[in-house]
Amino acid sequence: CMSNSHPKQATPDHPIHELIASRFSPYLYEPRGIEPAKLLACLEAGRWAASSYNEQPWVFIVARREDEEAFQTMLGCLSEPNQAWAKDAGVLMLTAYRTTFSKNGSPNRVAFHDLGQAAAHLALQATAVGLQAHQMAGVDLSQVRKLYQLSQDLEPATAIALGYADLSEPGTDDEMGKRDMAPRTRRPLSDFVFHGPIGQAL
Repeated sequence: CMSNSHPKQATPDHPIHELIASRFSPYLYEPRGIEPAKLLACLEAGRWAASSYNEQPWVFIVARREDEEAFQTMLGCLSEPNQAWAKDAGVLMLTAYRTTFSKNGSPNRVAFHDLGQAAAHLALQATAVGLQAHQMAGVDLSQVRKLYQLSQDLEPATAIALGYADLSEPGTDDEMGKRDMAPRTRRPLSDFVFHGPIGQAL
């Protein structure tokens, strides 16, 4: 975890778990690998996320920076702005989800939601072992489908950079570093928690 003095430490309105307060999405990573046990712990946390009918519709495709060819291939699936900073992560992942239930082939309306739960579990476990995960929407989905031979019932979704956040002070011209040093902010609960018709704050 980070020290309480780091600007990415959340300042919640109500007490929350330290892991949630310390989790953030870095743009600067130390360019080094991740110990296999830590990577497996993050994936194991994702495995234990809740899902509708325990379907576990998520898929994680993993590329470690030690496997340079696989890492560069996956990096190439990201949008150019994401490539610029994700190249230093210890691990890159692509995510996908099964759109149908395995038991009867009917549509799984909440599969994307369940993938999100698994990714959130992974991100919190990453924080617990001294890592940080940065989840991305900027992905070439058609390229992912082709390169990784996704079946028709698998929908490519997002990417995740995982690694050791570089917490050193950014230089004056380091735009990504400035983003990492900017305080985290969130809308107040009154904006999205209601006790009746939308607009009636709890």
